[in-house]
Amino acid sequence: MSALKEEISRRRTFAIISHPDAGKTTLTEKFLLYGGAIAQAGEVKGKRAKAATSDWMEIERQRGISVTSSVMQFQHEGYCINILDTPGHQDFSEDTYRTLMAADSAVMVIDGAKGVEPQTRKLFKVCALRNIPIFTFINKMDREARDPLELCEEVERELGIDTYAVNWPIGCGKEFAGVYDREKSRILFFQGEGHGKKAAATEVNLDDQKVGELIGEKRWHALRDEVELLGAGRELDLQAVRSGKLSPVFFGSALTNFGVEPFLEEFLRMTTPPISRVADCGEVDAFSPDFSAFVFKIQANMNKAHRDRLAFMRICSGKFERDAEVYHMQTGKKMRLSQPQTMMAAEREIVDEAYAGDIIGVFDPGIFSIGDTITVPGKKFMFSGIPTFEPEHFMRVSPKDTMKRKQFIKGTEQIAQEGAIQIFKVPGAGMEEVIVGVVGTLQFDVFEYRMKNEYGVDLYMYGLSYEHLRRISVCPVEDPKDLTLCMGAEVLADFRDHYLIAFGGEWSVGFLLKHNPGLELSESLSV
Repeated sequence: MSALKEEISRRRTFAIISHPDAGKTTLTEKFLLYGGAIAQAGEVKGKRAKAATSDWMEIERQRGISVTSSVMQFQHEGYCINILDTPGHQDFSEDTYRTLMAADSAVMVIDGAKGVEPQTRKLFKVCALRNIPIFTFINKMDREARDPLELCEEVERELGIDTYAVNWPIGCGKEFAGVYDREKSRILFFQGEGHGKKAAATEVNLDDQKVGELIGEKRWHALRDEVELLGAGRELDLQAVRSGKLSPVFFGSALTNFGVEPFLEEFLRMTTPPISRVADCGEVDAFSPDFSAFVFKIQANMNKAHRDRLAFMRICSGKFERDAEVYHMQTGKKMRLSQPQTMMAAEREIVDEAYAGDIIGVFDPGIFSIGDTITVPGKKFMFSGIPTFEPEHFMRVSPKDTMKRKQFIKGTEQIAQEGAIQIFKVPGAGMEEVIVGVVGTLQFDVFEYRMKNEYGVDLYMYGLSYEHLRRISVCPVEDPKDLTLCMGAEVLADFRDHYLIAFGGEWSVGFLLKHNPGLELSESLSV
């Protein structure tokens, strides 16, 4: 096997998704703990000195939630693992959607007491669209949980995917003693409450009399009956797993580390190396020697000392080499990517080389946008674009201190280019006042917080009654400002100078089309 093929074969790139508070960031921490990337995990909710590694933004540490996707790379048992920890809160699902575009598989974390929740359904649909493998980790078994069989049935019923229980829990809450490994026909008993340290496990065969002594005769017989019942179900079909038709289910507790290590090992065994990507020239093979990548995320001010801006790229094929010349499709220019880095949330390390499957961050002087394609010179193609979500909430925003106009413009433009918010202006007006559109209202809080803490600008923010935004694809008049508008509608321009109309109810579309013959409005705001 060539060195290139060997390096790409050991890559595993996956995203972790869940409804808020199902334990997604805690599970990410424990993966890092078992991978040796961190010595002690920080509990997300706990008011302790140590916060979660993946929650690097100050507001995340204060609120105990993830508001931006974070990228972490570590080595474990010969694999090079790239984890994408995503926000669970629905207000940040746009960031999660883009991040899922960079992943080859997904780990879906479900709360054992709550089962499938609204945000789980929404994010699952995104994974299903790409047919990527989905692994289910039913978490919080150290608390009172629902019947395991009932949980598996709910995943199948609610999400429309078959399931296969790879392991089976022994009890729940205070009586959660461990898991039964179906393939190896053994029981893993866990000792002590792990929290920030690795959990110790003892292996025992199911038929060993010792099991009855450890969990009691009654529970031992019940477990044997459950295992027999599971055996009558479907078989584990790896091909169905890899095509996104069958989800392997694991039970455990990320907080106490019960079941985390067996899950990580089985997950690495079942997942595939980086998958090929679709471009306008056809399928791009991950094992091709030619480097290619696409930008799925832009983040400013990760490093307070440097106030820089990083473009996150998913390498889709070949090998990336530092200082090698690449071609940026959107500008049609050759360039050298500056300061390529791998991530551990906010911590970075300069890299000389990276391979298909890896996520790298490169210094962005303002030339990259989400969805951009980078290739080797001479190979011209574009990966399919990443859609932009239509904002559902709008606010008119201006700086309280007019002397901070420059910082205000810089801050709004940089945060808008990250894709977290969308910025619009009234055509012909300056940037002293802008209209901010977001998918979820919590994004306004993050925007206001970041403008104050990263750019030193306090804001006036006024809510607007717009509900919809449509891009003007064909305008019947020379100046869009001369269109006949209904009550409460307004013509806006985005930072690429595309014209749009913001309005209230859906009925407005009929009015606009009737009173402006020849006007065409586009549903999509795609990048």
